[in-house]
Amino acid sequence: MKKLVKASCAADCTLLEQLPNIGPALAADLRLMGIHEPQQLRCRDAFVLFQQLCTATGQRHDPCVLDTFMAAVDFMGGAAAAPWWWYTAQRKLLCEKAPTSLALLPSGLQARWPSPATRERAGAHSVQPRSPEGAPTLQPGDPSAVVA
Repeated sequence: MKKLVKASCAADCTLLEQLPNIGPALAADLRLMGIHEPQQLRCRDAFVLFQQLCTATGQRHDPCVLDTFMAAVDFMGGAAAAPWWWYTAQRKLLCEKAPTSLALLPSGLQARWPSPATRERAGAHSVQPRSPEGAPTLQPGDPSAVVA
C-alpha cells in the first residue's frame, strides 16, 4: 500500500489517513465511531471522542490516543500540524485540575472530565465539550451522565 502524504492544512485533508498523526489503526477507530471524513472532526471534543472509542471497544485506551485526537481536532479547526506528544502536557494539566471524574464508560471504565472552567483556566479552548450536533455535552456531577 502506498503511503499517503499528510495534509499541510485542513483544507487539503480529504482522507482520515492524511491527518497528521493518524495512521491506519486510528483511522479505523474513527470510522468505528462513525467518523469517515476529516471534516467531521471540526468542532468535536477530543475528550468525548476518546470516551466514545473506549465505549465502542469496551476497553480503556492509552492516553496518547487522547493526545492524538486533540491534535487532529485542533488541526481540522485550523491549527498548524503538530506531533501528538505536544498535547500531552495540556491533557495532563486538564485531567490533573479536574476535581471529579464521571463514570461515562461501561464496565467501570472511568474517564477524567475537566470542567469548562478548568479547561478555560488551562487555556484549552479547542477542547470545549460539544456533541456532534454542537449542543453542550453533559457536565461533571450530572447524575444522568451514563452512556448506555
